[in-house]
Amino acid sequence: MVDISEKTATHRIAIASGQLRMRPETLSRIQTGKIAKGDVLTVADVAAVMAAKRTAELIPMCHTLPLTGVEISFKEITAQDSQGYVALTVLATVKCGGQTGVEMEALCAASMALLTVYDMCKSIDKGMRIEQIQLEEKHGGKSGVWLREAAKTEEKK
Repeated sequence: MVDISEKTATHRIAIASGQLRMRPETLSRIQTGKIAKGDVLTVADVAAVMAAKRTAELIPMCHTLPLTGVEISFKEITAQDSQGYVALTVLATVKCGGQTGVEMEALCAASMALLTVYDMCKSIDKGMRIEQIQLEEKHGGKSGVWLREAAKTEEKK
């Protein structure tokens, strides 16, 4: 594990996202509360928060961090892809005041939210696909701000 004892504590934020592609009927059942295991998005929200809080237990070289906030939001994309699937997108925002960033906590939260939705819906749609889990942005620390869109622009130069 990296020694962060000499680093200055700063306010840190990381935002990660991911998608779960599924049949339109599956998304409709999630929206209308017709999934046998219960309220899918509420359970996924709780699972995501728990994952963010326990990231250091899951990823060996992560530091245990005193998180000050975890926010999970979901967006439904009803436009069908070439295979007729729609998507549920998750956005996980994690905050702390600390000596190292919270990117892994945000990525863990997004991943666990999607895995939870998959678990709760797999009996009706085993073909769901988890895709595009990625860091969208981070703030704080020595490196300052990193934005995915700005990084894409830099790569093109």
